[in-house]
Amino acid sequence: MRAAALLSVVLALVLTTTAATAAEVKVAVAANFTEPAREIAARFKVRTGHEAKLSFGSSGQFYAQIANGAPFEVFLSADRERPEKAEAEGLAVAGSRFTYAVGRLALYSKTPGLVDAKGAVLKSGRFDKIAIADPKTAPYGLAAVETMQKLGVAEALKPKLVTATSITHAYQFIDTGAAELGFVALSQVAAVKGGSRWIVPAANHTPIDQQAVLLKTGANDPAARAFLAFLKTAEAKAIVRRYGYEVR
Repeated sequence: MRAAALLSVVLALVLTTTAATAAEVKVAVAANFTEPAREIAARFKVRTGHEAKLSFGSSGQFYAQIANGAPFEVFLSADRERPEKAEAEGLAVAGSRFTYAVGRLALYSKTPGLVDAKGAVLKSGRFDKIAIADPKTAPYGLAAVETMQKLGVAEALKPKLVTATSITHAYQFIDTGAAELGFVALSQVAAVKGGSRWIVPAANHTPIDQQAVLLKTGANDPAARAFLAFLKTAEAKAIVRRYGYEVR
């Protein structure tokens, strides 16, 4: 009885302490990482009591907002270029940057059989519109352009391109039928049944090293540091892998 009573007191103290120290961290998340980020944030809250307030968009747009004083504390980019730039320009805490996921590009269509296993459909011209994310702001869009260039179809496909503001919008173009097919993040279609897809060989484009960095605005926020620490745990990495990413 005494042991049970003591355990109850200890648990109550732990919960009270957690509630008292729980904080919120504002996280800018690359659009392709939407679903895993939501799952990771939920587990993060269970484990720490802290809440991650997530905002989703293109990495380029987020960087512009951060440079102009947006109050994000953690930046989960879809590339390494912008976190490196944030460090170099004094917007991020030096030494806090790391790769949290390595993305894979996929060519996807809701139409069964349209996309073949080698991406030869890109040379066939058997479609009117192909969606990509804006290569100027979205790393997956840049990877799509590099892939088309490597295959020698970039010029021929220019009239068919539908450019989206983010990889999420690129998927929406395909999902709504505005484009018959398009380049998306593998994570967006990993759990989608039906349709047809080609997982683009990693050698076809610059590696999509998705890096995280602690911004100067979050340097003194324990929740921000805790979130980045949680991203490195085996629990978080398992979630990342489940959505079709590689981890290092």
